Amino acid sequence: MYSAVLVGRLIAVEGLDGAGKRTIVSALTEELSARGLTARTLAFPRYGRSLTADLAAEALRGEHGGLSESVRAMALLFALDRAGAVDELHAALAAVDVVLLDRYVASNAAYGAARMQQPGNGEFATWIGGLEFDRLGLPVPDLQVLLAVPTDVAAERARRRGEMDSTRALDAYERDADLQRRTAAAYRTMAEIDWRGPWSVLDGSRSGDREITELSDRITELCMIGHTGARK
Repeated sequence: MYSAVLVGRLIAVEGLDGAGKRTIVSALTEELSARGLTARTLAFPRYGRSLTADLAAEALRGEHGGLSESVRAMALLFALDRAGAVDELHAALAAVDVVLLDRYVASNAAYGAARMQQPGNGEFATWIGGLEFDRLGLPVPDLQVLLAVPTDVAAERARRRGEMDSTRALDAYERDADLQRRTAAAYRTMAEIDWRGPWSVLDGSRSGDREITELSDRITELCMIGHTGARK
């Protein structure tokens, strides 16, 4: 287990497929860099780098029998993918000011809860939080950012992305419109209750540049707050 004192801030960007997470992470990286802050990014699942992530992707394409039908089995694969990155996360947090994540634990909780027909504050989300943060030792985010894009807009973006890039073709979750709507509702609940830490919601009511500036202001303020020691 990585033992260095953590000085960086962990920011997780969450939302539906097609919500624009990659775009926001990129914009935040540029803005924070312009402010003199060092940043590193990581995306989950770690497709192409993690066996468990690749197994999950294959299951969502219909491989491995009925594996994808088990909500908890799929959740475990995604959780184990993140568990394999614990040392990488801790090393990054010890080296830079901000670590920006494209998806994190909340994605597992929101999608799994939606598949189980549960709210974002239900038993499944509680189980995921206990599994990933408490048992697997993943660092808790300093801030979780929800991109609350309308489900039809996110779905259209994901569809167009899949048509332009065969490596990002829609998987079973992305093709399920009802699942996407329930996942959006689960995310909303999680943000409202500050599930496993503080949340910020970008709902598109302000200009994109203004949202990035305001979010960067908040992250900068977090970086100015001194740590009393290593986070668990």
